[in-house]
Amino acid sequence: MAVCPEGHDTPSTDFCDVCGIRVAAPAPAPEQAGAAAGACPRCGAGRSGQFCETCGYSFATGRAAPESGHVPTAPKGIETAWTAVVTADRAYFDQVVAARGPDSGQLRFPADCPERRFPLTGPEVRIGRRSASRGLDPEIDLTGPPLDPGVSHLHAVLTAEPDGGWTVCDPGSANGTLVNGQAIPAGSRVRLREGDRVCVGAWTMLTIQAA
Repeated sequence: MAVCPEGHDTPSTDFCDVCGIRVAAPAPAPEQAGAAAGACPRCGAGRSGQFCETCGYSFATGRAAPESGHVPTAPKGIETAWTAVVTADRAYFDQVVAARGPDSGQLRFPADCPERRFPLTGPEVRIGRRSASRGLDPEIDLTGPPLDPGVSHLHAVLTAEPDGGWTVCDPGSANGTLVNGQAIPAGSRVRLREGDRVCVGAWTMLTIQAA
């Protein structure tokens, strides 16, 4: 049984099954010095999970969020084979409204929300809303229109696996992330399969499809 840098016992030797952090992490570079102290080395925000929700910095890999317009190179030997199809899901919206009760009075299901397709490429694909002030430009940008008010600027992160598959991690978004109707723990990486439904915000659903 391995022990991750956060002190969790985990049977995995690469990433912790509890918090998702790399178990055998390399020695931190100077830029990462702040991460060990609990602060993001890029923007100084407090640490709450595997990723900084303010700027998208990855504490596990020590990789800062890409600059706007930059698409990271996919790992060698892995071809682009997956797509995230973004739609507005009425059934999920009704569940959110029912769960929030009186606080859901301001939520409105969009009258028009065209389907959008995002190919999954590179080692990481961030889901959220762009923010110029935070220097955050997620690969799956849900800024709208229509705007889903429940989506955080950095809501979730998809990570490419060595075998060509993908996992999803919620770094600690305000409203959480569901996979096939089940809420996933913040900081945990969940394996995705063909047809899986990832729900974020108040009505946004991403269906994972093989290209």
